[in-house]
Formats: sequence, structure tokens, C-alpha cells
Amino acid sequence: MRNLKQNCDGLGRRDFLQVGMGALGGLGLTDILRLRAEAKAAGNGIKDVRCIFVWLDGGPSHYETFDPKPDAPEGIKGEFGTVKTSVPGVRFSEHIPHLAKAFDKYTVVRSIAHKQNNHGAGNHYLMTGRPTPVPVGCGASVTFHPSFGSVVAKERGIREGLPSYVSLLRMSRSGGPNFLGAPYAPFVIKDDPNKENFKVRDVSIPKGIADVRSNNRRLLRQKLDRLERIQDKAANDPAVSIDEFYQQGYQLVYSQKAQAAFDISSEPEKTREKYGSNDFGQRLLLARRLTEVGVPFVTVYYGGWDHHTNIFPSLKDKALPKLDQGLAALMEDLHDRGSIENTLVICLGEFGRTPKVNTRGGRDHWSFAMSVMMGGAGIPGGQIVGATDLKGYYANENVYAPEDFAASLYTKMGIDHAQVLHTPVGRPIQLIDKGRLIKELFA
Repeated sequence: MRNLKQNCDGLGRRDFLQVGMGALGGLGLTDILRLRAEAKAAGNGIKDVRCIFVWLDGGPSHYETFDPKPDAPEGIKGEFGTVKTSVPGVRFSEHIPHLAKAFDKYTVVRSIAHKQNNHGAGNHYLMTGRPTPVPVGCGASVTFHPSFGSVVAKERGIREGLPSYVSLLRMSRSGGPNFLGAPYAPFVIKDDPNKENFKVRDVSIPKGIADVRSNNRRLLRQKLDRLERIQDKAANDPAVSIDEFYQQGYQLVYSQKAQAAFDISSEPEKTREKYGSNDFGQRLLLARRLTEVGVPFVTVYYGGWDHHTNIFPSLKDKALPKLDQGLAALMEDLHDRGSIENTLVICLGEFGRTPKVNTRGGRDHWSFAMSVMMGGAGIPGGQIVGATDLKGYYANENVYAPEDFAASLYTKMGIDHAQVLHTPVGRPIQLIDKGRLIKELFA
């Protein structure tokens, strides 16, 4: 039986090619720190906004979330009713009541549309702001683009030894650095923070190694690092030292600030319960903790939204309750803690779902209309941007493209979306091509 968290097209050779350098996302923290140190530092004067990027892999239905169509004909409007939001006249799906109540803290853009109607292409478009190169998989003539997180990592660099791009659970297929290279791959935290024995790989000292023993090993390494390394890449470059890379990892392990951020068990039980006693809710809470200590970009991966069959029971019983509770708690928590002004929260997938419910009780891929939630970082709350037609077929008012979404994201992060990047062979690539700002996000 197919894994429910895997999309309908699985992960074949074409998807592997699309991932490109993103496959390096499993690197350890010390490796990433070393590679980033080798790359040219960037990001001077960048606005200090952090981003929590919630990725609903598979393509969530706009009908059953932020853009219900209760007056549409049978077979289109679906089985769910609607619920009032905190803003008069705006209604959401009945199964996201917490998000409806918290609507005064974020904006929903109902009018993002594109033509990339398969998972691989849609994922690339909404993870990078650039359409998938065509033809797919033709070798060196195709250049896939870096993800938002990897670009932010390049621009921001390392701060106090903390990783600049973290992905919780896994890295989405287009969530990697591509031609930017391995230094800007995400630090992936696969473990479930809802588990009692939750530990972060490369950040916790293994059991059985006492502080004294660990410190002795560090001192021994310092002595060995003074010896000549014939095969070390860094040996011929006095500006780059293995000691520096190792020290960054060591400081992270022993940093009280870092340990406090990863120690989700120190969070009040009441707060943890508010987010939900489940993997997704606790990942959102961990993302909040990471951004608060200075990690600029955190992706929270939530799969299982490719509902070609049984969409209504699947959403009602599984997907929506977690999303509703956790995401609403995040927005309220950020607001109460005063972190909302410098934390950008985004929630989306690669596309919406078809207007007509199919014969299997599901909705298929539909890229011509989708809803995106965006809040924090100065974005007005309680605002609906754009609209779809009465049956939800097409975005037909204030229509925006993924390039516009990407340009807006980068601008909120203080990054020039019109800048030109260069591939390893020197080919110039504009970060976002012809993107315009979603002006309502900057009111």
C-alpha cells in the first residue's frame, strides 16, 4: 500500500533529477558549517526577519480550507459546511475553527495561480519562485533553482553557530540548494519532538561521554589539527581551518542558548498542549523556538495532502485537526510573545484541488486556484486578498503568480529578489524573474 505521506506520483528518476543538489540535505551539522564557511559570506545589512515556512506537501484543497464555496452546485461545494471567522463576512471551512478565530492575525491570498499541474513542477515553482526548466531532465542544459531556504541561508550566513536553514521532518523535493551547492542545504531534523526522548542529531552529546572526556577529546583534536594535512582541502588555505568548523559544532553542542532552543521539553505543558500533542504541532513549536534564537528560515514539512480519494474523511479526521490547532496556536503564541513583527509565517502547498469531486470521493490536482496563508512581519491581519469565481475554478480577482509570492517573501526577508546569482560555471541566473510585490501584504 502506498505511504499516505507520499504523493500520487511517488519519487521517481525525474523527481531525483529535480531535487538535484537538494539530495545533499542529509548532511550533518558540522559538514554544513564547514561548507558554509568555505563559501563567500553575504547578507550585510539584511533585515532581521525570520520565516516559518509550513509546507503542505501534496496540494491542499482550497475548498476545504480557506476558500469554501457553499453556494456552488452539488459535486463541487463538497461535504463540509463553513464557520465564521473573527472578521465579519469572511467564512472558512467548518473544520478549521481555531484558524477562523485567529484570522485577525494573518492574511489569506486566495488568488495565486499557475500552470504547473504535477507535483514535481508545482513543488519546484512554489519552493523556488521559478517554473521548472523545460525539458525536464535533459542534463547540463537544465538549471534547477535554489529553494527559498537555501537563498536565505546564503544571504544570512551563520549566526552564533546556529544553522541558517532548518527543515523539520524532511526536506521537500525542491527544498534544497541546487546550483548554490551543499553549503546551503538544510539541516534536517527527522526525529519527532512529540516523543519523550526527543534529541537532535549532532546537537546532543552521546550518552556515556562525560563533559571531562569530551573536553579531553576536543583538546586532543586541537593538537592534531596543528599537524599538516596533505589531503585536507583546507590545508592549502590558511583562511579556512578545520579547527574553526569543529569549534562551531562544539560551541553549538555546549551553547546554553542552542541547547535551550532545542530542549522543547522545557516548554510549559500548557503551551505544548495548545499546539497539540502530535508530531506536527510540536514541530511548529520547535520552529518558533528556533526562529526566536535567530535561525532565519525553518521549514515545517507536513505531508499527506494529495487527496485523490476519500478527501472528506481524510481531512476531517486526520489532516485538518492538526493543521487547525497547531497553526492557530503558532500565530497566537507569536502574537502574545511579541515575536510576530519579526517572524514571517507562510502556509501552502504546490497547488489547489479540482472543483469537481471525482468518482473516488477525492479532488485531483488543480493549479489554477490556490490559497496561501501569510502572517507576521508587518502583514495586515484579517485580510482576504484576491478571489476565485463562484465555483472556485479560477482565480479571477487580483491574480498573482508564484513569482509574485516569491518576490514578496524575499522582500519581507530583506533580500533583493531581482539580484543575479551565478551557477558554478558562471551562468547568470536572476533570482526571481519578473516578480511583482503582492501590495496588500505591505499595507
